[in-house]
Amino acid sequence: MTQESLIQVHQLEKKYKTKEKMFSKNNEYIKAVDNVTFHIKEGETFGLVGESGSGKSTIGKSILRLQDISNGEIKYHGKNVFELDKKEMRHLRTKMQFVFQDPFSSLNPRLRIGDALAEPLLDHGLATKKNVKEKVMETMELCGLPTYHINKYPHEFSGGQRQRIGIARAMIMNPEFIVADEPVSALDVSIQAQIINLFQELQEKRNLSYLFISHDLSVVEHLCSRIGVLYLGTMMELASRDQLYENPQHPYTKALLSAVPIPDPTKRRERILLKGDLPNPASPPSGCKFHTRCPFAMDICKNETPVFKEREPGHFVACHLVDQEKANT
Repeated sequence: MTQESLIQVHQLEKKYKTKEKMFSKNNEYIKAVDNVTFHIKEGETFGLVGESGSGKSTIGKSILRLQDISNGEIKYHGKNVFELDKKEMRHLRTKMQFVFQDPFSSLNPRLRIGDALAEPLLDHGLATKKNVKEKVMETMELCGLPTYHINKYPHEFSGGQRQRIGIARAMIMNPEFIVADEPVSALDVSIQAQIINLFQELQEKRNLSYLFISHDLSVVEHLCSRIGVLYLGTMMELASRDQLYENPQHPYTKALLSAVPIPDPTKRRERILLKGDLPNPASPPSGCKFHTRCPFAMDICKNETPVFKEREPGHFVACHLVDQEKANT
């Protein structure tokens, strides 16, 4: 497994224009992603976690150029994806794929599964009408789908089976990189384990790289080697899995981890409850965006934005409290 950076996200920003106010010349914007930087290595699974509205899905869609960005760079194999022409981008579509949270809504209800899987192959000229069925059946077997289901419609499958179809539709293009956006959140716990195992098996067989988006840190722990924690579009902490779970630094990360259940009835984890509601992203708090809910907030947190910097090898944090603790040691 090589350690070269497959994906590089540098100072990414994404703004959405809000509704214009009558008689107002000033446009208001919601900054869904605010100056986010990270990279994904070849063969790696990088996790993005955070509450709903933190900008996780926006980042995933931006990397695949499913939407424009406001500022920053996104590079794939060193090439800026937003500088590619139509021909180059069409080729890139085969190398970068998306697995959606709700596979049922992403599947055409009038299209048989075999036809849905064959469609992108034929569209990109990666198969002919003679051999496309063979490739479809190979991919179905790879993703744990019995080939006799090839002529069934989406409504005839269970939730777990439909998610396997969604994964098969991504895998049939033989990609290098997949964005998986909350792919197991709508599934039962037992089915979640099966889908996570499938992701791992496919990664080993094809040396895939993943961006795995989730709000569930217990799921991320089993699949991801490095994890970034987002809050209101800002990266609060980024570390390896072991660093994040054994030595979390940011109060927000600690609060998220405290909500993860322990599979041992004799042990209890001290729960950290966040006060207040998530702030309005159209008018985020000044200074550290998390200070309105942080139990350890100081005066500096209200006025100055903390710098996202490396505290120890591979462990990045944006927090004034951590700065103060480091200064006192």
